[in-house]
Amino acid sequence: MHLKDISLNYKIPLRVAVLVFVTASILTSVLVYRSNRDLREIMIDNAGSIASVIADNLVQPILHDDVWRAFEIINTPFHLTHDKDKDKALGAEYILVLDPANKVFISTKSLEFPILSDPLTFEPNFSRLLNPPGVLDNPTPAVIEASKSDSLFLAVAIRSDGVRLGTLIMSYSKEPFRQRFYTLTRAAILITLLVLIVLLPIGVYWGKRMAAPLLQLSDTMSKITVELPDSDQIQLEESKDEIGQLAKSFKNMLGELKEKEQLQQQVIASDRLAAIGRMAAGVAHEINNPLCGMINAISTYKRHGDQDPMAMRTLSILERGLVHIKETVAALLVEAKAQNRPFDLNDVSDICTLVQSNIEKNHVNFTREIDIIEAQPISSTLVRQVIINLLLNAFQATQPHGHVHLHIYRDSEHLFIDVINDGSYIPQDQVSYLFEPFTSLKEGGSGLGLWVIYQVVQQLGGLITVQSEPDKTQFSVQLPLEKPPE
Repeated sequence: MHLKDISLNYKIPLRVAVLVFVTASILTSVLVYRSNRDLREIMIDNAGSIASVIADNLVQPILHDDVWRAFEIINTPFHLTHDKDKDKALGAEYILVLDPANKVFISTKSLEFPILSDPLTFEPNFSRLLNPPGVLDNPTPAVIEASKSDSLFLAVAIRSDGVRLGTLIMSYSKEPFRQRFYTLTRAAILITLLVLIVLLPIGVYWGKRMAAPLLQLSDTMSKITVELPDSDQIQLEESKDEIGQLAKSFKNMLGELKEKEQLQQQVIASDRLAAIGRMAAGVAHEINNPLCGMINAISTYKRHGDQDPMAMRTLSILERGLVHIKETVAALLVEAKAQNRPFDLNDVSDICTLVQSNIEKNHVNFTREIDIIEAQPISSTLVRQVIINLLLNAFQATQPHGHVHLHIYRDSEHLFIDVINDGSYIPQDQVSYLFEPFTSLKEGGSGLGLWVIYQVVQQLGGLITVQSEPDKTQFSVQLPLEKPPE
């Protein structure tokens, strides 16, 4: 996997960790280098000062060729400490004095550098101090550090009245510098690790905080598929920085897309409703003619036929049913208006009679609660249609020996109808599509029943809602009552 393919949740903390590590390493290296360099400069300065003092004291012994006195001067500092600390007295390994001809005049290691011997024979690195001769013309000590030698050499000219009487050479081991370097390096590494232990968690934390808004935006964008996510599913952190402004713009874009989607659904629904309306208009014209003939036949029989009470009651129910059919068809037409007969208890009785066969067929326990007494100022035909369709749907959705309850009541301005059943549960994602044409929750259904109910409720200026949960589904209708003329 390529680095660019790694999630920002890991990429940003990883980069922060690398940045902290590189920064700490660079700072540590610089500090170790500076400390080692400063130590070397301090040592050279101290050695130069000591060498200058020793050189001044050697002037008289060299002028008088007093070898013994010169030996005492260069060896005195080593005798000031115990033998085991001899190397720590001045930090020098040995001191060597050369005459003007660059021959050994005296040395603290006489066995290694015999008197009047050529020092280059024993230490070739001296050639860089002695050749060319101008190296020692500078009043400051000359320092030679050979890469292949374990020693560092410091030389100063011994002068009297401007004349060079000889050369003082001091040899220092590089081992203390290496030990000091290793000590500093170990300490620096330890400090670096401690810094990393402290800073890395902080860096990883802030890295994740920095990546969080981008990850939220990415997660939200991944949810945009065929259906746009709801506003409660969008969790984006808004702020005044660039990422926050991007999140805000993205939320605005989703809101506009959601509105556009809703408008598209409304347009589609309107087209489908228009198609249903055209179909209903054709069906209405074909049904109205025979309906009118049957209604006229019943009316003629009631005027001129036998006045048997049972027959008259049956004919009245048939007449109301046929009128109901006629006005149901008329309800499908936008321009159609139902007859404005008030809704009363006789309509409730007719409804119960008409649905009795469905109750027996489905073995349903049907109960009703009617909290109205007098006639209500609202079209009885349309209200009957709403109640009958809701009850028939409830009977079909309820299992055998289930329960269906009808509750009709009113307040000062509205008539309320509740139909409750303990049948099949309607999933929430299907509730919003219930009242669309050709949408059916049962096999063999036409998908027009609830749509017709919705159209009737809309025609009456009312409202219909659905609440469904396991073992309880409730359709609630709220219809405005007609105001009496003033």
